[in-house]
Amino acid sequence: MTRVYFVRHAEPNYDNHDDYNRELTPKGMEDRKLVTTFLSDKNIDVVLSSPFKRAVDTVADFAEKKGLSIETIDAFRERRVDSCWIEDFAEFTKRQWSDFDYKLSDGECLREVQDRNIAALDTVLEKYKGKNIVVGSHGTALSTIINYYDNSFGHEDFEKIRLVMPWIVEFVFNDKKCITINKYNLM
Repeated sequence: MTRVYFVRHAEPNYDNHDDYNRELTPKGMEDRKLVTTFLSDKNIDVVLSSPFKRAVDTVADFAEKKGLSIETIDAFRERRVDSCWIEDFAEFTKRQWSDFDYKLSDGECLREVQDRNIAALDTVLEKYKGKNIVVGSHGTALSTIINYYDNSFGHEDFEKIRLVMPWIVEFVFNDKKCITINKYNLM
C-alpha cells in the first residue's frame, strides 16, 4: 500500500496577489504546527510540494523536524486563474465546477488542473511505491484530485472546504488504484 497525504496549505496572505510567492499569514505559520502534529506518527518517507511558497511553508515545519528534504514538483501547483485578480471569485469557481473546460483567457480549466495533478501523482506512485508520502498542495488542485477518484465531489463539497486551511486528505493506493480517501479537518 502507498499512502499519500495531500496537505492543503495553511492560511495565506491574500493581500499578496503574487500566486507563486504568496506567503502564509502569522496564523498560517502557527497553524502549520497542526500539520506537523498530525503527520508526526505517520511514518512519512518522502515530502513533496507544489513550488508555491504557501504550500512549501505549510509542510516545512514537519519536514525540518523529521530531517526530510522537500522536493518541489511544478505539476502540483495550484490552478492558474488569469493574469489579473478575480473580484467575484465565488461566481468564477461555480462556473468552473459546472463546466470543467471553462477558463479565462490566461487561465487553466479544472480539467487541465486535474490532468496535470493526476499525471504527477501517477509518477509519484511509481517512484515511491509502498511509501508514505506528504504533498504540499492547494484547495482547487486537491479538490480536482478527489473528484478524479470520486466524481461525486463537486462544487458544493469544494465550497465546504474553501476556507478550511490547513486541510489534509489521505489517499490509500494499491498500485495506482485508489482504495480509500480520508479527509481530516485540523481546526
